[in-house]
Amino acid sequence: MDQKQQDNGKGPQAAPRPGGRAARIQAAIFKAVEELKRQGDAADLTVPAIAARAGVTPSTIYRRWGTLAELLSDVAVKQLRPDAEPADSGDWRADLKGWLEQYAEEMASEPGRAMLREVLGADRLENAGVCSAYTSRQLDVIRARALARGDRPPDTAALMDRVIAPVIYRILFSRATPDAAYVAGLIEEVLGEDKT
Repeated sequence: MDQKQQDNGKGPQAAPRPGGRAARIQAAIFKAVEELKRQGDAADLTVPAIAARAGVTPSTIYRRWGTLAELLSDVAVKQLRPDAEPADSGDWRADLKGWLEQYAEEMASEPGRAMLREVLGADRLENAGVCSAYTSRQLDVIRARALARGDRPPDTAALMDRVIAPVIYRILFSRATPDAAYVAGLIEEVLGEDKT
């Protein structure tokens, strides 16, 4: 056999192929979710409606995700994945401030808030960890550029704990929006304490 075999206790099975049938089905289901969400009414966003739009049976969705909340969480994680690395202007402080302000603005938008709720609404919390890793990697890029230039930026963990966490908390639990001034204040606190 050309394909690698896996044994899941039920006998050997072909390993999933990137871009294979399973990937096409997942793409169709994700597309159906996105289309139904754009149409508006949340009551119409059901597993049977998604399955019909995607051209699969509801059991296909339940087998893969178990619940609608898990499916919506996976779709949100895909949408939250960064498209590109942060901008590099040559000034890491400006890049950090710009990236964090854009992040706060996007997450505080209605679509951003909805995606955060969907990620956190799943029974499994691993998608929240994936989103956290996306954010950490973006901050790591800015930090690595600064270090390569001989600068001393704050640790990514400090930025996650002292800037990202308060922004997300405010988005999820407060009526106040984390505007540019709020984000700038958080950044200045971290940068001011980090000076040596």
